[in-house]
Amino acid sequence: MHITVYNTLIRKKEPLETVEKGKVKMYVCGPTVYDSCHIGHARSVVVFDVIARYLKRRGYDLVYVRNFTDVDDKIIKRAKVLGEDPLALAERYIREFHRDMDALNVERADFEPRVTEHIEDIIHLVERLIDKGCAYPVDGDVFFEVAADDAYGKLSGRRLDEMEAGARVEVDERKRHPFDFVLWKASKPGEPAWKSPWGDGRPGWHIECSAMSVKYLGQPFDIHGGGKDLIFPHHENEIAQSECAAGEQYARYWIHNGFINIHQEKMSKSLGNILLIREVLREHHPEAVRLFLLSKQYRKPIDYNPKAMRDAGLALDRLYALLARVNQVAGVAADTDIDAAADPFWEPFCSAMDDDFNTATAVGVLFEAVKGLNRQLDQRAGRPPAPEKERITAARRTILEMGAVLGILLETPETYFAQKKSAGVERTDIDPAEIEALIAERSAARAAKKWQKADAIRDKLARMKVIIEDRPDGTVWKLDA
Repeated sequence: MHITVYNTLIRKKEPLETVEKGKVKMYVCGPTVYDSCHIGHARSVVVFDVIARYLKRRGYDLVYVRNFTDVDDKIIKRAKVLGEDPLALAERYIREFHRDMDALNVERADFEPRVTEHIEDIIHLVERLIDKGCAYPVDGDVFFEVAADDAYGKLSGRRLDEMEAGARVEVDERKRHPFDFVLWKASKPGEPAWKSPWGDGRPGWHIECSAMSVKYLGQPFDIHGGGKDLIFPHHENEIAQSECAAGEQYARYWIHNGFINIHQEKMSKSLGNILLIREVLREHHPEAVRLFLLSKQYRKPIDYNPKAMRDAGLALDRLYALLARVNQVAGVAADTDIDAAADPFWEPFCSAMDDDFNTATAVGVLFEAVKGLNRQLDQRAGRPPAPEKERITAARRTILEMGAVLGILLETPETYFAQKKSAGVERTDIDPAEIEALIAERSAARAAKKWQKADAIRDKLARMKVIIEDRPDGTVWKLDA
C-alpha cells in the first residue's frame, strides 16, 4: 500500500515519494506566540501530530520540525499593552503552548526552532537573495521582488496581474511592486533588534520559515504543512524566496488543514468567539477533544458545538468501557504474539490513513473493531479457552495500536473513568463499563431464554437513561438526551 497525499501545489492527490527512500522530512508552521492558543491551533497541531505518528508507524524515519515565531509585530504590540518585555512574553506563551499540547497528548517535534535563535541564518539568506537580484534594500528595510519569480502565485493559484494592492499585504510606496514583501524590517526605538548589513532590525515573517526549514531539513524536503490561512501570502512567499535563492524546488508536498467553526460561525476575535484550549479542557477530557478534532478529514471544516463534544465524550467512554471488559476477561497485559497487522481491521484502518490521512474513516474502522470485539465478548460463556483469550487479547492490541496512531486510549480504563469523575468533565453519573456489563448480562439472559431477567435489566438501563437497540450484529446503546 502507498500513502497518497493531497498536494495543494497541484490541487490533487498523488503518491508520497520522498527525497530519500524510507525517510520523511516535514516542516510545519508553528504559532506566533503573542497570546494563548485556541482550538484552531489545536486542530492544526493535532492533525500533524497524527500524520507524524502514522508515518513513524508505517516505518518511515521521520524528521519533524515545527517552529516558534518569537519576534513579530503582534508580539511587540501585545507586549506594549501588557507592559512586558517582548521576548519574555514570547517565552511565557511558548511554555503555555507546551502545557496545552502536552495535555492533548501531542508529541514534541524533533526540532522546535525559534526565530531569535536563527538570526544569522536569516541574514545570510537575505544576502543571497540580494546578490541574485531578487531582493532590494530601502532605508534599512529589505524587500523581495515578486517580479523576479516567474512562477509567483503557483501555490495559491493567483496571478500578480489579477491581485489588488492592499489585499493582505502592507501598502508601501517604496516597493517596486505592491506585492513585494519585507525580508528584513528596520527596528523602531525600544523594539527588539539585531545588527545586519542594512542596519539594526529584525526578520520579516516569511523569511524565517525558509531559513529554519532548510537549515534542519535541506532543500528540497518532503512535506510542508500548516493551516489553510497560510497558503497566501505566507507559504506563497516562502516558495518564491526559497526557490529563487536556491534555484531548485523548496518542498515537494504542501498539506493544509481546514478551519474550525464555532456554532456554524467562523472563529474570530471580531465575533468574540475565540475558544482557548485551556477553556475546552476544563469541560472535556483531552482525548475526547482529540477524537472530535479527528472526526473529520483534516482538509474539511469542522464545527465545534456542545453536541459534537458530547458525542465525542460518549464515544471515548465506549472505547474505554470495551477495554475494561477485555481486561476483566483476558487480563491487563497484552501478552499475545499475534501481530496487529494480522487483525482484519488493521488493513482497513491503514487504508484509510493511506488515503490522505483520512482520520474520519480511520475512526470509523476503530469503532467497527470495537463493535466486533464487544460481540465476541457477548458470545463467550464463562472464562474463555486459551485460543479465544489470545484472539481477544490480539484484538485489544490492534485497538490500542489504532489508538496510539490517533493519540488516544493512552490511559488505563480505571484511570480514565476516575479522572473524569474527579475532574467533573462531561457526564459523570454513568459508568460505561457498568452499562456494557449489564448489556452483556442481558444478552446472556436472552440467549438462555430468561426473558424476565432480560426485561428487568432493560428496565434498569432505562432508569439510568440508557437507550438500547437490539440489532442482528449485537446490542448498541446511547444516552437519552
